[in-house]
Amino acid sequence: MKTAIVTDSTAYLTPEEAAKHHITVVPVTIHWGENTYRDLIDISFTDFYDRLVSDPVQPTSSFPALGEMEETFKKLAAEGYDNVLCIVLSSGISSFVDNLRAFAEHFNTIKVVTYDSHITCAGLRYMDLLAATMLEQGNDLDTVEKALEVMRDRMGVRFMVDDLAHLRRTGRLSGVSATIGGLLKVKPILTIDIQGAGKITAIAKERQAKKAFEHIKKDFGDAIANVDYPVRVTVFDADEPKMKAEWVKDLQDSFPQVQVDQSIIGPVIGVHTGKGAMAIIWTQDYQDLAAKYAQ
Repeated sequence: MKTAIVTDSTAYLTPEEAAKHHITVVPVTIHWGENTYRDLIDISFTDFYDRLVSDPVQPTSSFPALGEMEETFKKLAAEGYDNVLCIVLSSGISSFVDNLRAFAEHFNTIKVVTYDSHITCAGLRYMDLLAATMLEQGNDLDTVEKALEVMRDRMGVRFMVDDLAHLRRTGRLSGVSATIGGLLKVKPILTIDIQGAGKITAIAKERQAKKAFEHIKKDFGDAIANVDYPVRVTVFDADEPKMKAEWVKDLQDSFPQVQVDQSIIGPVIGVHTGKGAMAIIWTQDYQDLAAKYAQ
């Protein structure tokens, strides 16, 4: 049985990663005034953030129409695939998972399995790479799903934003959680309950970016202190390259046993976080986890 992997563009896989592992990436759409843009295809990372801070009109995002997904699945069936594993953005952030599952119940051209990542960005990327590696080594779809569950259970995330205005505007943060931003100029620290519903919640606040990083770094250190598996962490940014470089160096120096990767908060997620957001996501090294299931 031949299984294809489909993911959405919020994983921010590099083109090289997607091509190497034969992962189909479906771009999410950004609506800005009267124009629409496909994530990182019709608008670049830098152009998006430059416009975000200068344009009085603010963007929104929407996931691909089911008709577009149907065409993607038909194309994969024509290429000889028997199954499609869709690993997509958290259902706590988007209704895309539920829509895909409802669609798959009535689609008979190819078997479509939808996996709710409960995460986005680097966490989704790690899941894509785990699934691809396991399929390449001969694992079946059921075994891949079991491994994805293990990875998701071992995953954590912390991120900070300049303010909560974008998350409030787009409805990705509850009114109760939003109060942590308050009236003062602070750096809100947020998480996603990956082992729960995959929703964004604000958990703390610091007055300076440096203090926010120290808070995040402590949470990360506490989370991995007693694990019995190798860890990978990704540092990713909403157009803050200098701060990202500082975070990467600090984590490499402080946790030499950890593989530190880098990625981005791309345009679609930037619609909700705003410019200046910084984040880390960590979990068991996908290569190590895949090796546990090697045949």
